[in-house]
Amino acid sequence: MILEGTAHVYGDNIDTDRIIAGKYTKTLNMQELADHVFEDLDPDFRVKLKNGDILVAGNNFGCGSSREQAPLALKKAGVSIVIARSFARIFYRNAINIGLPILEINDHTISDKDQLKVNLSTGVVENLTTSEGYHGSEMPLVMIDIINDGGLVKYLKKRGTYQLT
Repeated sequence: MILEGTAHVYGDNIDTDRIIAGKYTKTLNMQELADHVFEDLDPDFRVKLKNGDILVAGNNFGCGSSREQAPLALKKAGVSIVIARSFARIFYRNAINIGLPILEINDHTISDKDQLKVNLSTGVVENLTTSEGYHGSEMPLVMIDIINDGGLVKYLKKRGTYQLT
């Protein structure tokens, strides 16, 4: 899976309340979630974000509550992948389960508005703006298959079971 887009860079410890405030988590309307993503962190985020753009963060992205609405809101808003130095484990799992690609890169110098090309299968990120390259953690094939199928539910409906190869 190859993804390309503009980077939107944020810092460390972005918790799920900052991704989507708790007051919006009672809806089943995914567009309403997407309309309010990052609202308290960056009120202009929805204006700046174009479909397919890439969210880049520091350490511990997605910490806080276990709400699945956080990765759902990002995916519905058009974020194609989240790159971070590290993820809260529950956010990591929720993102895979709903089919939002994520990639851990321990050390990067990606800046806001850099153009990135990401190969999720190899974990390689090319910064097309600076010509730098980064190597993130390779994702297990079963997780890539879950993302390609659109999330865990669609994966299991299609295959009936996990296929660990």
